[in-house]
Amino acid sequence: MGENGAGHERTTRHGRGIVTTASRRWFGGRDESRRADAQAAKDAAAAAFYELDTAQRDLRISVETIVAADGSPAARQAADGFGALGQRIDQVSHVYIEAVDAYDLDRPELEASVAARAVQQLTRARDELIRVKAELDRYALGLQPLLDKAETQLARVAPARERARAALLAASEALDGARAQGLRADELAARLAALGPELTLLNQGAAAHGVQATVQRADRILRDAEAVRAEAARLPERAAEIDRRLVSLRTRAQALRHRADRVDPVLSELRRRFSAACWQDLQQVPDEAVRDVARAEEALRDASRAREEQRWEAAGALIEAVRSSLDATDEAVSAAQDRLTRLEAVAWDPRAEVDRTRFAIRDAQRLAMAGRSVPDPRHARPLDEAVARVERATAGLEGRHPDYWAFLLEMEDVRVAVNRVVSEIREQLGHPS
Repeated sequence: MGENGAGHERTTRHGRGIVTTASRRWFGGRDESRRADAQAAKDAAAAAFYELDTAQRDLRISVETIVAADGSPAARQAADGFGALGQRIDQVSHVYIEAVDAYDLDRPELEASVAARAVQQLTRARDELIRVKAELDRYALGLQPLLDKAETQLARVAPARERARAALLAASEALDGARAQGLRADELAARLAALGPELTLLNQGAAAHGVQATVQRADRILRDAEAVRAEAARLPERAAEIDRRLVSLRTRAQALRHRADRVDPVLSELRRRFSAACWQDLQQVPDEAVRDVARAEEALRDASRAREEQRWEAAGALIEAVRSSLDATDEAVSAAQDRLTRLEAVAWDPRAEVDRTRFAIRDAQRLAMAGRSVPDPRHARPLDEAVARVERATAGLEGRHPDYWAFLLEMEDVRVAVNRVVSEIREQLGHPS
């Protein structure tokens, strides 16, 4: 074995076998150095493995961020590329783990040749780990633009979620305020409760549903909750407004009932002074007014019940229907007095109505001749016909019992026809009507 007593041997006092002095010198020399080299190779490989594992974890977070925020083909390609890299990482990691498991560097009987093989295999594993780590770093660098964009998108999620939560809280507080004033707000409470499942999905975040869907969900919750809050805050005012309108419409219905009672004297005056054609269409006004007012009052009672039951939509719809009905009744009741007033005026001086109509015709004729030596037949014909109609209507007043109402209606219709011609001329000239 060598010159330094390689053939001498002795038994250790407490040992389990025979150790030669040469063996002690061997393990204390180059063998220990090779063991140290193997351990150093193992440590270097472990460091490379740790760095690769850390880089893979970091890149996985980046890819998940990109996929959560971006549904584009580029994002899907990024995920696919990371998956392929993961397979390469698994392969080199397996090689490393096999190399570590193959050698027990702490074993006292570690032979020099085994230590050398360990150094060689662990070094090769480390080199592969470093090479794949470099590939991972290059891939991560290429993903940086996508990651920057994704992080910008993700930055929208937290504020949107907080705004939605704040809106829900404000809506809940507004509902509590309305209830404190004796308003049940059942429909609003149901609408707010319906947002609960949406909030659960929102809390699951962009990782589960994507950035766009999460932000859109947050915006929907915000919008719906804000609508509930606004309506809840307005409930007391809405209740008071409905109360005011109920009182006002009841008063108006009573007034219309009294006015309807005064239509008969007006009709008597019309019958006495004017021909039947001037008042026959008004004969049913008093009875119809009484009937319509009674129906309106019944509808108001229904509206009052709806208000007491806090069915706000129903109460509002009934109130609006009553208002429309009373408007029509008011117009019918007013028609008799208006008719008498207009007939008295035209019977006293029909020339005022004729002059008003002829003035409209002359104004239209001047416009039709503007910039022309001969009027356009499309305009001249209806204007000439208007003149003839005025003459015929005026002549109709010469009988013993003229139909003044037909005369007034004819004058109105002539003015409408003239105004139609004026509008056509201005449209052709490019002027607003």
